[in-house]
Amino acid sequence: MNDLIKQVTENALYVLSFFLIIAGLFVCSVIAEKIICKKNGVTDKPSNARRAAVVGLLSAISAVLMLFEIPMPFAPTFYKLDMSELPVLIGAYAFGPSAGVLIEFIKIVLKLFMKGTSTAFVGELANFTVGASFILPASIIYYAKKTKKMATISCIVGTVCITIFGTVFNAVYLLPAFAKLYGIPLEVIYAMGTEVNPFAGENITSFVIACVAPLNLIKGLLNSTLTLLVYKKISPIIKGVETGTSANPKNA
Repeated sequence: MNDLIKQVTENALYVLSFFLIIAGLFVCSVIAEKIICKKNGVTDKPSNARRAAVVGLLSAISAVLMLFEIPMPFAPTFYKLDMSELPVLIGAYAFGPSAGVLIEFIKIVLKLFMKGTSTAFVGELANFTVGASFILPASIIYYAKKTKKMATISCIVGTVCITIFGTVFNAVYLLPAFAKLYGIPLEVIYAMGTEVNPFAGENITSFVIACVAPLNLIKGLLNSTLTLLVYKKISPIIKGVETGTSANPKNA
């Protein structure tokens, strides 16, 4: 705890910018929800108590999943796959985009308390923003029309978004920030990539295309597939709805 407080103090400006990004995404998600609810005439929502309880539970599950990281054979060791977006997407499908952003944020906070940060919050910012690039578009599309077809479309769009945004974000911000934090020239990072993936090349464009894009694509596909397989079965439990009361059998 003392180490975490010290790190927050030493990186106060960075942490503040992190919180501003979180607040901005949360506001956008709330606005999107209100527009969709108004358009669809939605007034009946799960109770705040159930929403809070499920958000807390899913955040804890997501934080634990974040600790289990799988190295990828085509990328340097600091790029790893985790399945922490699965509970986030399930929560966002059940309660809307704002719940997804909230779970994503709480997940990061819980992870910091459990493990701290070894990247001066660069890694945590990466996980949050890249995760949000997957959760927000997917949940907004599904929240607008809750059918199996739209669930599939939303997952496809979310996967495309996380692949593109994650790749660009790494090239423009994360890799330069990572290099600056550890005092490592970018050329050294490129070399780490070519050691495991000959297609990584010797520039930032080829590196992110060969190492980062496949990672985010796999992450999006896995989380999407698992969500589509389990969400319909567990959504009545999450929402506290009797399984035989759905007005629309097409709802996913």
